[in-house]
Amino acid sequence: MDTSQIISVAIFVVAMIAIMTEKVHRALVAITGAMLLLILHIMPFETAIGHIDFNTLGVLFGMMLFVAVVKQSGVFEFLAIKCARVAKGNPWTIMVLFVLLTAVLSAFLDNVTTVLLIGPMTITVCRLLDIDPVPFFMTQILASNIGGTATLIGDPPNIMIGSAAGYTFADFIAYDAPAVIIILAAVIGLFYVMYGRKISANEEHRKAIMELDENDYIKDRRLLHISVAMVVLVVVGFMTHGALGLESCVIALAAAGLILLISGESIEEALHGVEWTTLCFFAGLFIIVGAMSETGVIGMLAQGLIDVTGGNLMITMLAVLFGSAVISSFLDNIPFVATMIPIILTLEADGLDGTALWWALSLGACLGGNGTLIGASANVVLSDISKKFGHEITFMQFFKRGFPIMLFTVAIAAIYMVIRFPGG
Repeated sequence: MDTSQIISVAIFVVAMIAIMTEKVHRALVAITGAMLLLILHIMPFETAIGHIDFNTLGVLFGMMLFVAVVKQSGVFEFLAIKCARVAKGNPWTIMVLFVLLTAVLSAFLDNVTTVLLIGPMTITVCRLLDIDPVPFFMTQILASNIGGTATLIGDPPNIMIGSAAGYTFADFIAYDAPAVIIILAAVIGLFYVMYGRKISANEEHRKAIMELDENDYIKDRRLLHISVAMVVLVVVGFMTHGALGLESCVIALAAAGLILLISGESIEEALHGVEWTTLCFFAGLFIIVGAMSETGVIGMLAQGLIDVTGGNLMITMLAVLFGSAVISSFLDNIPFVATMIPIILTLEADGLDGTALWWALSLGACLGGNGTLIGASANVVLSDISKKFGHEITFMQFFKRGFPIMLFTVAIAAIYMVIRFPGG
């Protein structure tokens, strides 16, 4: 390794340690790491800025604004109480309903948008039942990444893979969705063992829930109707943005601008709902990971993953699956997938059938996001929402639960892949 590679790896490792120990705010760690890379001339400013995924930041910013306006209608309180009443105030049933809702929405919206919608609902229900929301947030983070794996638009790596390999929305439903359904059923069983047997609400709070009328919580019916129509448009927009030739951030920002314009809500008020520290964290992290990509470190990792398999297609498929999952737990999966795409294209050009490798990369990179608190955008966003309401989810707290579950889900995906592609 040359000097620039050593420095880029050292800054990444120190940043990860600082984030894990949580002695310094992760946004400050990311920004400081990014600035050090520039000061030490590891890459020029223009190159560093080029590694920031403005599409992802645009989706985050646009949907944060969008949700800030939508919540003024009272729709989250309405849905939260509706779910709680359907579940008869039973915390475990509510948890399952929220997990299923999160997974389904994450498949057809992006998973960041989904957790921005689900987070306020969760807080409302948990306050009414006087129970800890952290187990609910933990299961929703995991469900968002699992659900997002199912479709072309659910997670950014799938958009990249679909574009490179020429796969359609229907292809992802045919190949990834069956694995996701099996995995989701399995993790719900795990959630019952982890949380379902322990969480409970007293009878008084459950009765109070059943006496509530969700319609009383609608603050602005006009805004509610606008919000429902806009959510439908957003779903359609995310599903068709590729055909329209538009980036997903354009859909998110257009939705935010349109709902602000139609509703007449204050943009100053909406901007208060934006998690600025989350946006700063991702901008810095993109630069830190980008430095490792620029210096060739990520390329070395990806190429090494292929080299150790000795050319055996089955072993390569499983190596891509597990390697993508573990690496995507600690690195952002977007630059990793960007590095793996040309490698798989090269293998295909050399006569190897890359079909199994594309789906292994998709499942591994997306499911790997559940390994750590920084493994996926949705994790960071929902943990920040939880912290904002006084319920912090620490890096190690999530890691102890998330990483074993991630390995469990990837093992299920491996069995599925071996059955689906017996020849590799």
